[in-house]
Amino acid sequence: MTTKTRGGNFFEDFRTGHVFHHAVPRTLTEGDMAVYIALTGDRHPLHCDREFARSLGYDQEVAHDLLVFHIVFGRAVPDVSLNSPANLGYADVRFLAPVYAGDTLRAETEVIGRRETSRPDVGIVWVRTRGFNQRQEPVLQLYRWAMVNKRDPNTRLRRTDDAPELPLRVATEDLHVPPQMDLSQFDNVVTGGQFFWEDYEPGERIIHPQGFTIEDAEHQSATRLYQNNARVHFNEMLQKKSRLGTRIIYGGHIISLCHSISFDGLENAVRLLGFNAGAHANPTVAGDTLFAWSEVLERIDLGRADAGALRLRLVGVKNLDPNEEDVPLRVKDAESGREGYHPNVVLDLDYTVLMPRRR
Repeated sequence: MTTKTRGGNFFEDFRTGHVFHHAVPRTLTEGDMAVYIALTGDRHPLHCDREFARSLGYDQEVAHDLLVFHIVFGRAVPDVSLNSPANLGYADVRFLAPVYAGDTLRAETEVIGRRETSRPDVGIVWVRTRGFNQRQEPVLQLYRWAMVNKRDPNTRLRRTDDAPELPLRVATEDLHVPPQMDLSQFDNVVTGGQFFWEDYEPGERIIHPQGFTIEDAEHQSATRLYQNNARVHFNEMLQKKSRLGTRIIYGGHIISLCHSISFDGLENAVRLLGFNAGAHANPTVAGDTLFAWSEVLERIDLGRADAGALRLRLVGVKNLDPNEEDVPLRVKDAESGREGYHPNVVLDLDYTVLMPRRR
């Protein structure tokens, strides 16, 4: 029997230096942008208030930076992570040209490293993915690494330990502020935010008040919106055989939900500039309730009179409310003595945002 379908790439199929030109470019619509808001609860007015967007120099409201991230990520899944049980982390993620309704996004990915693991059934693959609009302008670049299943668990590949060294953060000179953006007339009445760039101090922790319980229908609708078809998010029969025993929620969607929760206390953050580093610390499943806190890591002077940047650490927690009890980021295992993430911590994201200065 012959087949014309593709089963995705396994660890043995990746070659360092290979470039994938991903299929199915995606034209974003106003409907996509509205559905993203409905599924994440995003309240940043740049993505839903046309007049506010125009006051900042844009033509109209723009697609959320994370929606762009998910769409570009989704292009790469069939080639890179269809057979991945877990995406492990991100580095040097840069948000570049703004994306409007009507723009068409495509993506390409270069394999930059592979490594065997102590487990016989999986390896780790490092890639660099770039997204472009219809004018071939870059809208996003990201590094990520993922655990990928092997086709044959008995296979041990030679010369696969070429894991790359990745930047620890996005360099200040690589933080892209769209040239048309002007925050000198920023109206914080629209955002409801009282605090500006000068008001945030390194070391300050902001515990966000909202909790968000995730339903199966919501996270699966969101992941379909991104056209991310990784099996671990949809195939319950497959996942019943896994260690977790059920479908896991796409980690990027967890970033979106935690970012939406973080609006309270960071209302005036205009856009994402980059991810410096990120880790999905523990998996989430339907029925989990998310909470979040943010820590101010650094206040960055961009040399602009109207805006600066804040480097933040966004920590997502499941099923424990940090407003009611202290949830440490890391704990020591009683048996092994090794330190790792607290079992309820699901996201540890070091990222940078653009924040207006006081007039």
